[in-house]
Formats: sequence, C-alpha cells, structure tokens
Amino acid sequence: MQVLRQSQCVKHAQYGVGFVTESNSERTTIEFDDHGVKKFVTSMMAVELLAGEAPAKPASRRRKKTPSAAH
Repeated sequence: MQVLRQSQCVKHAQYGVGFVTESNSERTTIEFDDHGVKKFVTSMMAVELLAGEAPAKPASRRRKKTPSAAH
C-alpha cells in the first residue's frame, strides 16, 4: 500500500468507510464514520480506495466566553 493523500476516501473490511487524516511511509491515520480514528502501519494496511474526498467540516460554532462581572 502506498502513502495516501489527506482526505482520500477509503473502505476497510472491518471498520467501513473513512477518510485519511494523515499518511506517511510508516503510519496512516484514518477517521471512520462509525469507529472513530484508527492508526495503521502503512505497508500492512488493507483498504479499498474509493472515489471522492472527505466533506469539508463546518467551522466551529462555539461561543466565546465573556468575562463575568464581579458581584
């Protein structure tokens, strides 16, 4: 298995469909829809490459905390 590009869509026999979050000659990290983030040894990894890329994640909508007034 070769180094995969970030956001590449893949299918794993046990974990299902996921998206590559990081990949180099030693390790590949994939975020799976139903099983979370998994790390693999790149040379031993068995995945099927699928067409498409990870959908863009929406920007965080967290509200900033405002300093509370002293009582």
